[in-house]
Amino acid sequence: MRHVFRGVAGVQQALAQDVGGLAYDGPVAGLIRREDIEAVRERARIEDVVGEHVTLKNAGVGSLKGLCPFHDERTPSFHVRPQLGYWHCFGCGEGGDVITFIEKINHLGFAEAVEYLADRTGVQLRYEEGGAVRRGVEPGTRQRLMDANRLAEAWFREQLATPEAQAGRDFLTARGFDRHAAAHFGVGYAPAGWDNLARHLRGAGYTEAELVDSGLCSRGGQDGRRVYDRFRGRLIWPIRDVTGATVGFGARKLAEDDQGPKYLNTPETPVFHKSQVLYGLDLAKREVARSHRIVVVEGYTDVMAAHLSGVTTAVATCGTAFGADHVRVVRRLLGDIDDPAAGVVTGQGREARGGEVIFTFDGDAAGQKAALRAYAEDQRFATQTFVAVDPGGLDPCDLRMKEGDQGIPRLLSRRVPLFEFVIRTSLSHLDLDTPEGRVRGLRSAAPVVAGIRDRALKREYTRRLAGWLGLPDAEVHSAVQAAERRSQQPSAVRGGQWPADDTAGPDAAAPVRGLPPVTDPVEQLEREALAVIVQFPVAAHQAGADELGADSFGQLTHRAVYEAVAAAGGTGEVPGLVQQAVAAGMGEQEAQRRATLRWLQQVRDGAIGLVEAAITELAVAPLPLPTIRGRGTEVDALGLDRYAKGVLSSLAIMGINRQLVEMRSRHRRMSPQDEGYRELFSQIAALEQRRMQIRQGA
Repeated sequence: MRHVFRGVAGVQQALAQDVGGLAYDGPVAGLIRREDIEAVRERARIEDVVGEHVTLKNAGVGSLKGLCPFHDERTPSFHVRPQLGYWHCFGCGEGGDVITFIEKINHLGFAEAVEYLADRTGVQLRYEEGGAVRRGVEPGTRQRLMDANRLAEAWFREQLATPEAQAGRDFLTARGFDRHAAAHFGVGYAPAGWDNLARHLRGAGYTEAELVDSGLCSRGGQDGRRVYDRFRGRLIWPIRDVTGATVGFGARKLAEDDQGPKYLNTPETPVFHKSQVLYGLDLAKREVARSHRIVVVEGYTDVMAAHLSGVTTAVATCGTAFGADHVRVVRRLLGDIDDPAAGVVTGQGREARGGEVIFTFDGDAAGQKAALRAYAEDQRFATQTFVAVDPGGLDPCDLRMKEGDQGIPRLLSRRVPLFEFVIRTSLSHLDLDTPEGRVRGLRSAAPVVAGIRDRALKREYTRRLAGWLGLPDAEVHSAVQAAERRSQQPSAVRGGQWPADDTAGPDAAAPVRGLPPVTDPVEQLEREALAVIVQFPVAAHQAGADELGADSFGQLTHRAVYEAVAAAGGTGEVPGLVQQAVAAGMGEQEAQRRATLRWLQQVRDGAIGLVEAAITELAVAPLPLPTIRGRGTEVDALGLDRYAKGVLSSLAIMGINRQLVEMRSRHRRMSPQDEGYRELFSQIAALEQRRMQIRQGA
C-alpha cells in the first residue's frame, strides 16, 4: 500500500504511525545558545574526534571507515564523512554528528558533550536564561569533575618536589626513573594529612559534594560527614582516557605502617570506569594504530619501563583484570579485522600477520591465572594473542633494571602464542605418566587447539599435542575435531566468544535503521538522488533538485526526507550560505563545507527520529563519484556535476512519466465537452515539454 501525503507534518505523522507511534522530540540544547552549538559542530573535526577512538582508513571518495565502537564486528561497517561531519554504522544502525558521537562514546548528556567539544575547540559557550536541562543532568557536571582531576594532577606533581616526598622520589630512583621520566608520565605525590587536597580544591571553588563525586575525597568520621583525602602519603599516577584527559588516579603506598592496600585507585565515578580505561593508552594509541601491536603489562611502573625501553605500545589495566570492555577499546585502535592467518609470525623482524596483542605476566601462579583469564577473552579478538613471560619470573620493570633498555624488547621477541602457553600451563599440573592424566590433558587442551584460526598451525599443534601427551596422532586429531564441532554449535559458550556479525543468533539486537533495505531499481535511484542532495547540495541545486517535488519519491521514508529538505528551504539555501561565509573571509572550499554543515543540521532539526536517522545514513552513503587523477580521494567537480545531473534528471523524468500515465488515463476518460478537458491537455503538454527540456539538458 502506498501512502500519499502532503506536507512534512503529514509524512512524518504517517511514519510515526508506521513505526509504532514514534513522537517527534526536537533537539534540546539545554541552556546553551544554538549559535554556539553550531560553532562547536563546525570547529570540531569529526575525523579527529572519532580517530581518537577508532582507527580510520580511506573508504572511497570523501569517506573513512573503521570498526564500529558501539558493537562488535570483524568487518568494518562504521563510516565517517568528514566533509559533512557525520558518521553512521551500517552494521548496528547508530549514527549522528560529532556531538552525538561524544554523547555515545563517553556516555554524556547533550549539554555535557557540547561543553566537552567546546573546551577542546576553544568555543566560548553562552547560556540562555531558563530552559530545560537535558536528562536531569546539570550542564557542566562532568566537566567540573574533569577539571577537578586536572587541578589535582597539577597539585600532586608539585608535591613531588617537596621534602616530604623524598620517599616517593627514592622509590622512583630505585626503579630507574629520573625526574624527566616522572614528568613525562605525570607522576606526583599525595602528602600525608587528612585534607590537604580537599582544602586546595575548596579554594578553587569546589563543593564537598563535588570532591566526593570526583573520587578524590571520601566521607567518614563518627557522623559520616567528614570529607578527607582519598590518597595520603602515596606516589600518584594520573590515569587518562584515550583523549589524554585525566579521569582518575592510581596510588602506591610508601610507608610500611600504611594499613591500606598496596595500590589504591579512584573508585567508580561519572568519569572513571576502571573496566574501560587502560593506563598509558593516551601515550600508546598512535603507535598502536600504526603498528597494529599492543603490549599489556600489569602495573604502572611496567608501563613506564616499557615506554622508556622503546616499547611505546605498552598499557596496563587499572586494578582489574583485562576484560571485554578493554578488548573493545583495543580492537578499535588495532583496526582488528578478521584474518584466517592472523598471528602467524613471519619474517626476520618476527612480526605477526594482522597485528598482535602481547600479554606479559609474572611467572608465578598469579601470573598463570592472569594468563588464563586473558585467554578467556582471546576469542573476542580477530588477531592472534601472545604471551611473554620471563623465565626468571621478573616483571618488565625489574627486567629493565637488570638487563637495561634491551631487556623488555628481548622478552617480547621470545613471545609465544597465548594458546600454546595455556596448553603447556594446563599440562604442567598433570601427571602425564598416568592414563588418567593424559586423558584429562587431552580434554582440557583439545578445545584450545580447536580455537587456533590458522588451519596449518592447527594441524601442527595437533601433532605437537599428541607428542606432549604421548597419545596417537589419530586420537588427538579426533578429539580436536570433536571440540571444533562443539564450538560451532550456536548454543555453545566458548570462553565468552561473541558471534560474528554475519552469524549473530536470534537474540542479537536488530539494526536500527532509518532507511529500509531496497532491491527495487526505482527505489535505488531515489536513494542515490537523496544522497546527492544531502552530501552535495550545491551540485544538487544546480541539477534541479528543488524542482523534483515530493511526488518524485514513491518510497515513504524517501519522501519524508525530501520533505524535510524542502522544509529547510531546499538546496537553494546553500549557495547563499556559502556566499555569506566567503564574505566573512573564508576560502571557497571551507565556506562550502561550513555552509553544507549548517544547512544539513537545519534539515535534521526539522525531522523526526526515524527521518533524522535516514538523513544521517544518507550523509555517509558511498557514491560512485570520479576523483581527480593523482589527488587521492578529491572529487572531480565536473564529474560530480555530471553524476548529480544524471541521477536527478533520471528521477525527475521517472516522476514526470508517472504523472503523464495518470493524467493521460484520466484525459482519455473525459470528453471534449467536459470541464477541465482543455486545461488537463495543457498540463500534459507542459509536462511533455518539461521532460524534453530535462533530457536535452542532461
